[in-house]
Amino acid sequence: MKSVRARILAPVLVLLLLGDLLICWLVFRDSHHEIEEVYDAQLAQSARLLQSVLAQRAPGDADWGRLYQAFDQAMSRVGDGEAAHPYETRLAFQVWRSTGELLVRSAEAPVIDAPPTTLGSHDLLENGRDWCAFLLADPQQGLLIWVGERDDIRQDLIQRIVRHTLWPTLIGVPLLAALIWLTIGWGLKPLRAMTQAIRGRSSETLQPLQLKPLPQDLEPMQTALNGLLAQIDTLLERERRFIADAAHELRTPLAVLRIHAQNAQQADTAAQREEALEYLVSGVDRATRIASQLLTMARLEPQLNNTDIQTVDLIALIREELAELTPLAMHRDVELILDGDHGCPVQTDPLAFAIALQNLLTNALNFAPQGTEVRVLVQAQACGAVYVSVEDSGPGIDEQDQQRLFERFYSEGHANGAGLGLAIVEMIVGKIGSSLRLYNRAEGGLCAQLRINPPA
Repeated sequence: MKSVRARILAPVLVLLLLGDLLICWLVFRDSHHEIEEVYDAQLAQSARLLQSVLAQRAPGDADWGRLYQAFDQAMSRVGDGEAAHPYETRLAFQVWRSTGELLVRSAEAPVIDAPPTTLGSHDLLENGRDWCAFLLADPQQGLLIWVGERDDIRQDLIQRIVRHTLWPTLIGVPLLAALIWLTIGWGLKPLRAMTQAIRGRSSETLQPLQLKPLPQDLEPMQTALNGLLAQIDTLLERERRFIADAAHELRTPLAVLRIHAQNAQQADTAAQREEALEYLVSGVDRATRIASQLLTMARLEPQLNNTDIQTVDLIALIREELAELTPLAMHRDVELILDGDHGCPVQTDPLAFAIALQNLLTNALNFAPQGTEVRVLVQAQACGAVYVSVEDSGPGIDEQDQQRLFERFYSEGHANGAGLGLAIVEMIVGKIGSSLRLYNRAEGGLCAQLRINPPA
């Protein structure tokens, strides 16, 4: 792709050239026409001047030769001497009586058998030459006065005048193009400075750009680039945290799995081998849960920045999650119970809420004793808020450690816990505008209560 300067300058120069050509054509046409009018006016003025001079003759004076010599000498001196002007033109004249009798003719005048019939300005073709002429009638003296000039001489003078008018325009276009090129380059200097600053940065640097001063047009670009750098930094930080968490939490389970595998290999009896294998299976399950929860957090964090809030049938959503966890509940001999009214619509992100509820139910099933139940209670308030409570009959929580339950990888009272479930729930409820409360039930066990706020 071409540079910005070339993209701007190319159409500007094309438009400038086309506009200049159009202006030159209009100037040439209009100037040519106006100069023709000026020369026609000069012919008319010369004819009237000749008429005034002829009117000064004494009555009965028929010495046309003397008049001829005077006028012809005046006309022939055009362009001579220091008082000459380059745009003067040679004029020819003829005088007839009203009856058509030729009285006098200048030496350069065309030979016309009879005076023209058209008064005023007219064109004449004589002996292959075009003449521009003016015919004036003088009824008082009974004369027809004709003044003319050769059209080729007139056109030559007109071309010279027009050329002098157009030359500055034609010469000015390249100069103006060079000035435009330099001006655009000066205007793009901040953009080049930004490009050099970005190109000169280290690939490891994600600090925001701080280029000052900047034109108003480049400030949004710098803001957008800084936003992109911040997003990349957040993404890299999330990846670093995920790798660190995974490395930290999987190191110990893998080491324990190795010990159990070695114990199974070195077992002296079948009972010892069976016990080591059971520990090995339990350790594999815990490592699997840790990996699964880590992947869940890594997948949820970017998605929660753009939650999909919509109207959801809360009872139907909870029933689907209970059905999915029923096999695990049957394996642990725990009954899942839903207590709530049918058709409870709420505004929330269904995917995020389902993951939060699944983690709360999984925690409750992990701590619920065999033969007990885990109850999900849905209560709609008059203010529009909805409470979803997950209750179990387990040992509850230590009030002193309640805040630590939301820390990543902190697990209390369950050897196979990954310590990520409540951290995931807290992350979700903060993004979807809900809240979570944990408290010990009076009759024993723990209640995890989700509050779905009413729509704003």
